[in-house]
Amino acid sequence: MTTPPSRRIVANFFISLDGVVEAPDKWHFPYFDDEMGAAVGEGFARSDAMLMGATNYREWAEYWPNSDDEIAATMNGATKYVVSDTLESADWANTTLLRRAEAGDRLRELKAGQGKNIALSGSATLVRWLLSEGLLDELDLLVHPIVVGSGAHLFEAGTPRLPLTLASSTTFGSGVLHLVYRPAAD
Repeated sequence: MTTPPSRRIVANFFISLDGVVEAPDKWHFPYFDDEMGAAVGEGFARSDAMLMGATNYREWAEYWPNSDDEIAATMNGATKYVVSDTLESADWANTTLLRRAEAGDRLRELKAGQGKNIALSGSATLVRWLLSEGLLDELDLLVHPIVVGSGAHLFEAGTPRLPLTLASSTTFGSGVLHLVYRPAAD
């Protein structure tokens, strides 16, 4: 019998009914309320590191170090891991750049170590890769009651079959569904 990892990789997404995860800043704020804030806050509280792809890293590394938002200190002080073969460097404080060839082994080591969860936000490509490698432990979705119509989807056409199990579901007063999925047992 194998011992389960002490840490989990948890992907968090704002997602529309039609599966769009791109540019939630353009459609999700009318639904953000205290219930959603509490759910997002709980996710941060259960994590002590962040995982991201190159695009998310570029956006956040440009924004957070210059932000006076109330969570800027948390974002800037967090341990961060970026999986990318395109970035030349990752200079945002407390960031480690992982090349794809080494990322799987390094993430397995991190999961086997001590600490809280490793949170991932806003990188659908990375989530698909993590699922295919058996590294993603949880998919935490905040499904918004809106059809966006266009934009990048969490899962693109041609994504291999990935059975998931619903671990929990909550309906917020705004109509947002908080769904937590885990990879289905083999």
